[in-house]
Amino acid sequence: MQSMNDATAIKECQSGNAEAFRHLVERYQRQAAGHAAAILRNRGEVSDAIQETFIDAFRSLKSFDTTRAFYPWFYVLLRNRCYKISARTRETESTNDLEILAPQQGLANEERLSLEKALRSLSDEFREIVTLKYLDGMSYDELSEHLQIPKGTVMSRLFHARRQLKAKLTGKCN
Repeated sequence: MQSMNDATAIKECQSGNAEAFRHLVERYQRQAAGHAAAILRNRGEVSDAIQETFIDAFRSLKSFDTTRAFYPWFYVLLRNRCYKISARTRETESTNDLEILAPQQGLANEERLSLEKALRSLSDEFREIVTLKYLDGMSYDELSEHLQIPKGTVMSRLFHARRQLKAKLTGKCN
């Protein structure tokens, strides 16, 4: 399975080889965890969201358009699942037990914790777009495709998210 690519794995799954789906899970599980962590506020919810989304993807793979890339399609499923979970549990869960940022070289632990706290305090939409832009390095076009919003909306959200993040980090919150 090491030499299998996404398109081959998808075609194998569509032909009834469920084992080929393992390629997609192994390839995208880490990336999905990072994206789910940007939206959700609890480590257990992240695991649940990823598992449930891979199940949804597997069930929907028969109708998947093989001319498209897998992960952008999967990301939409993951994002929708995360927002459903977030809406269900927003009032009852703690926001302090999940790290959004991996330890960074050159970033002091205190700075990383301040940034984590500021990111967690952003709205789900702002935290998601900042994470995708600056931690995943997505372009405006990629963000537009992933989030299924116009490029102008991407630019506007990023502007407002950066402004809020800066205010939280400098202590100038309104």
